Amino acid sequence: MAKLVLSLNGVVQGEYELNQERVTIGRKAENEIPIDNLAVSGKHALLITILDDSFLEDLGSTNGTYVNGKLIKKHALKNGDVIAIGKHELKYVNDAAGDDDDEDEFEKTMIIKPGSASAAVAAAKAAEKAGAAAEPVRPAAAGAPAGGGMPLGRLTVLNGPIAGKELELTKALITLGKPGTQVAVISRRPQGYFLTHIESDGDGKRYPTVNGEPIGPKAYQLKDGDLIELAGIKMEFSISN
Repeated sequence: MAKLVLSLNGVVQGEYELNQERVTIGRKAENEIPIDNLAVSGKHALLITILDDSFLEDLGSTNGTYVNGKLIKKHALKNGDVIAIGKHELKYVNDAAGDDDDEDEFEKTMIIKPGSASAAVAAAKAAEKAGAAAEPVRPAAAGAPAGGGMPLGRLTVLNGPIAGKELELTKALITLGKPGTQVAVISRRPQGYFLTHIESDGDGKRYPTVNGEPIGPKAYQLKDGDLIELAGIKMEFSISN
C-alpha cells in the first residue's frame, strides 16, 4: 500500500498509509494529514488515491505545493517523489507504482505509469477540478474509431533519441508526459481514444497540441494520423485496420 512519510529537517514525524480515496493535507486538525505550521494553509493540498494510482493537487495554498523542488498545481505521483509543504517534506512511497529504474527507455522518456481503469477514475476527478470534465468532448472526425470492437490505437514517436518507437494503446488509460512539465492522459472509450490535459508548468494551461493546435481543457477525440506534441515529444496517432 502507498504511504507518505512526513519529516521536518530530516527527522521523521510520522507515516500515513493512503488507505482511502481522498486525503487532505493542511494546518487544520480536521485534515487526514495535519501539519501544525503557519507556512501551511488550513486546507493546503489534496491527494486522490485509487488502487495503485495517486494524484496530488494544490488547493490554492498561500505558499504553494512543490514536488521534487518544482511548484505544481496537479501532479501524478511516482514512487520516491518528495512533496514540500512549508518547511515539511512528505516522501511518496509506492513500490507498486515503480520508478524509472524498472521502466524501459520509452517509459523513462514519456510514460509516467501504464494506466488502468482506476487511474481513469482518478484522472477524471482531477479533470473535473480543472473544469475539463464538465465540458463536452469535441466531435469525432471522420475515421475515428467507434463501437465495442474498436480498432487498436498506437503512438509512434517522431523525434528525439527514441524516434520510431511504437506504443500500442491497449490500456483503459495511459498517462503521458513529464511531471512538473506537462502531463496528459489518453483514455480508451467505446467511442474512441481521447486526449485530456492534466497539468503543465507555469499557469497550468500550456495544453498539448494536435496538428499544431492546442487542445484546450476539453477532452479531444483523436483520429487516425493526428500529430500530437507533448512535453517536447512529437508523436503520430494511428489506428490499426
